[in-house]
Amino acid sequence: MEKILLAWSGGKDSALALYEILKTNNYKVIALLTTVTEEYNRISMHGIREELLWEQSYSIDLPLEKVSLQPDCSNEIYEKQIEKVLLKYIEKGITGVAFGDIFLEEVRKYRENQLKRVNLKPIFPLWGKKSHNVSKEFINNGFKAILSCVDTEMLAPEYSGRLYDESLLNDFPDHIDCCGENGEFHSFVFDGPIFRYPVQYSIGEKVLRDNRFYYTDFIPEKEKTCLPQG
Repeated sequence: MEKILLAWSGGKDSALALYEILKTNNYKVIALLTTVTEEYNRISMHGIREELLWEQSYSIDLPLEKVSLQPDCSNEIYEKQIEKVLLKYIEKGITGVAFGDIFLEEVRKYRENQLKRVNLKPIFPLWGKKSHNVSKEFINNGFKAILSCVDTEMLAPEYSGRLYDESLLNDFPDHIDCCGENGEFHSFVFDGPIFRYPVQYSIGEKVLRDNRFYYTDFIPEKEKTCLPQG
């Protein structure tokens, strides 16, 4: 069984990708790889608090490998930071990294080129599926997620903070990809078949950033939140 990392965004596609990987019994995921914006202590782009990220990791029962990045860091710095982590895990025997991408060719090519530099195999368990089928699979398998951020140039602000369910899919405008593959929205997954228990949270404030991205803050329930050990 090959040892791999899984690129974990905290959202629905990475959760479904992990679910698909675990079903195959071909790979052993030894850690979830996540980038966190250092100044804000939140998952990059998705805006999820680090406390909830650790809680996801604990509920899924997989170690978390956190890569801290400065806000607006360059691609060069990002790639060096990721490569440093990958080299560490190569010494632990990993052969590849899995991603939740569905159809964006330029994103896939970027990941392939990045991994090629360190001789690792890219794995795309959701690749080539129709977004409609991916969304149905996510919901039908019992996963639960909520939209953490919307790009207001593509989707109305009131969608931020809505549950990712059939009602939401029915309400999406026709031009929106129902998996948000074009960056229309990001999500926070808090329950499903890969979780030992639901991640508990409450809805916080909603904030517009960069005059474009409308975020909903999710506040961890302190008494149930697990922080990293050591």
